[in-house]
Amino acid sequence: MVLDNGQHILIGAYSETLKLMAQLGVDEQAALLRLPLTMQFPDGNGLKLPQSSLMPAPLDALAGIVLARGWSWRDKLSLLQTATAWRLQRFQCSPLQSVADLCRGISPQIMAALIEPLCVSALNTPADRASGQVFLRVMRDALFSGKSGSNLLLPRVDLSAMMPDATVDWLRRHGGRVVLGARVQGMAPSSTGWLLTCAGAICDEVFDSVILACPPGEAARLAATCGVSCDGWINLSRGLRHEAIATVYARQPAGAMSPASQSPVRLRQPLLALRSSAQYPAQFVFDRGQLGGPAGLLAFVVSASVGDAAMLTRQVLAQADAQLGLKNLEAVQTVVEKRATFACSPGLIRPDVHVAPGLLACGDYIVGPYPATLEGAVRSGLNAARQLRP
Repeated sequence: MVLDNGQHILIGAYSETLKLMAQLGVDEQAALLRLPLTMQFPDGNGLKLPQSSLMPAPLDALAGIVLARGWSWRDKLSLLQTATAWRLQRFQCSPLQSVADLCRGISPQIMAALIEPLCVSALNTPADRASGQVFLRVMRDALFSGKSGSNLLLPRVDLSAMMPDATVDWLRRHGGRVVLGARVQGMAPSSTGWLLTCAGAICDEVFDSVILACPPGEAARLAATCGVSCDGWINLSRGLRHEAIATVYARQPAGAMSPASQSPVRLRQPLLALRSSAQYPAQFVFDRGQLGGPAGLLAFVVSASVGDAAMLTRQVLAQADAQLGLKNLEAVQTVVEKRATFACSPGLIRPDVHVAPGLLACGDYIVGPYPATLEGAVRSGLNAARQLRP
């Protein structure tokens, strides 16, 4: 069974990511399942926007809020009033405000059912310590940027096939050279560019410029070897705090299936929100069987996770029993990415694209409007590439 090291949710507003996929020759319809924004729980309560073809943004969001199940009119009014205030303020706030600060007028029901799951899925940081300004940018682009911006795009293929493998194929078809298994140990400026040391040996050429397209810790390690003063950039990169993401893959053993049907588990939707707490930590569950994977395989996602794999596995299996009525699920694999994303906190100062003359960096952690997302990484890469143009 081939499993990713985690699950991703893209949104329709991720315009640069979708453009890049098209340029690489990736068929969006084959690679991604497009759905209206939904934040519904197993009982059917919660938000579900209508098909974007039926009405333009932001009317689709308004209709979704008005028709949301399980919310009182007072709940809905608190959300509409707060969202209207965000729009009147042009989705701007103090850099020091948290998401919780922005949402003080929203009812506890909406916070638990909508804002907190949205915040932790987009920023991988809990609302009380997540950047309000970054959250507002995501909300603006998702709900007010135009048709289909709020759509959820769920991968039907493994993430390697969706982007990295297609990128390597494109580069080779267009004359690029891709060198695998040659870790760069260090770098040094020369009279004509940059000399790289790979796996103990000097590479056979000098490069005009270098872009560090790697995680912040690794980028800081390489920058520290370059012999050029860039201590400020290194300190910012090393000073980033990180949040973990855990994914618990589980399925029902064949012997535990209903004798009447002997059919694998199938959720009512490919993606469901879950009621998260310290006892039950998962915020979402994906039905991989509806997304091109093995029938009956579920992926439970714990953003901003705390605890080790064994503890999280026990908690998630108990949560599946309590909230989905799925008894006797067995864990297939639990993956904990301890440094999955940077903590997107208020007032955070992120490293710049420029490290030193001729040395640049890109990645979702580089200064920009987005949190640690695929869209943030793609935009950062495009910006770094533009900096190198003569």
